[in-house]
Amino acid sequence: MTDGLPTTAVTSTSDEERDLRARALKRLEDKRGLMAHSLAYVSVNVLLTAIWFVTGAGFFWPVFPIFGWGIGLAFHAWAVIWPEPGEEQVRAEMDRLRGRRT
Repeated sequence: MTDGLPTTAVTSTSDEERDLRARALKRLEDKRGLMAHSLAYVSVNVLLTAIWFVTGAGFFWPVFPIFGWGIGLAFHAWAVIWPEPGEEQVRAEMDRLRGRRT
């Protein structure tokens, strides 16, 4: 089937495809996890605000879970949305580290 083609080229392409697919699946899972986290955040905090409203409490105590959990959600979003370093950034950091050793 691969007559005339070097097997390393076929294997390399196949490995690249598998790696790319694995990375894509991981990224999609991360995005889905962020959406679930966001939905839970909004749902729970709407419920807490409704409880606060119905009880007629004066001080807006839901601000504490909204703010505290919001920090965690922000870090989760940062981890999912922020792009991974590119090859150029990795090379620049490697060059910087090489310069530091000498």
